Amino acid sequence: MAADRAGLAGFVHHACLYGSDAEFLAMAVPFVEGGFAAGEPVLAATTPANIELLREALGEGAHHLDTAETAHFGRRPVERVSAFLRYHGRRARPGRRTRIIAEPVWGGRSARQTAEWKRMESGLNVLLADLPMWMICPYDTRVVPGDVAEAAVATHPVRLDGERQTPCDAYADPAAYAAAVQGPAPCPPSSACSTEPTADVPEVRRLGRERAAGAGLTGNRLALAELAVHEAASYLLAPEGARLTLRAWEEPGAVVYELRRTGPEGAAVPPFAGYRPPAPSGDAQGAEDGLWLARSLADFVEVSTQGPETVLTLRMAGPGDAERL
Repeated sequence: MAADRAGLAGFVHHACLYGSDAEFLAMAVPFVEGGFAAGEPVLAATTPANIELLREALGEGAHHLDTAETAHFGRRPVERVSAFLRYHGRRARPGRRTRIIAEPVWGGRSARQTAEWKRMESGLNVLLADLPMWMICPYDTRVVPGDVAEAAVATHPVRLDGERQTPCDAYADPAAYAAAVQGPAPCPPSSACSTEPTADVPEVRRLGRERAAGAGLTGNRLALAELAVHEAASYLLAPEGARLTLRAWEEPGAVVYELRRTGPEGAAVPPFAGYRPPAPSGDAQGAEDGLWLARSLADFVEVSTQGPETVLTLRMAGPGDAERL
């Protein structure tokens, strides 16, 4: 494969659209065996069926393959990015690439979740750009929706068919792509409670806690909602001169917060801010660490620019969400 000759210049990101088991193996087996021959760690994060197919095709070589059921390898995009970085940090070898087959789960996702995963696929080109990592993202055209298959060639620079590589003509700049697939922010109902514009993080945190408690959250879930609002507000108010309005309301199964920042000019939030986890303990705190924590605690965080304002929407699971009980 051509990427074998690309040295360790940085992240290599390929899509593989396959429509049969044979097509999956035509990509996966050479990729994995090439990694073994080069002394590189290889992870296959894919479906249980594909893991079984690959192990059978590799024979004794399967003992050298790391595997993960993709449904459990990062449930949400922020967790997925952390999982990639953990694997690379744990298994990286000097002078070698880390190879990953990373198949997202698309079935059963809501439209919002699908859009968020599409943005993440594009964002990996930025978030992992400096790492010596070769990642192939398989898309099973027998089951993925048509819009997801189209997104594959917009979020990956190169398409892989077996060992043949083809540049993706539809590949889009990640920042532009993220903006294009971002839906409108939810409109707060008239019953939403609100602060006046403020730079006082404790005031924002207090309203966040009161609204969560009013929605029935207690104990750890109440504390996590309060912390998520605090971290999001602290991030947005970090630029000098920024002011924030918080609105909060209930939806079925959730408490939703809208943090709307005005000023200062030129303080736009980067499109993939808060997706990389904090640096190892002992290192200086990064500017985006609080936003990463908010993304990790919340069910959903979306940041958009609306004219001179930055709007961050944060959704916390309500008391009726059995998954969190």
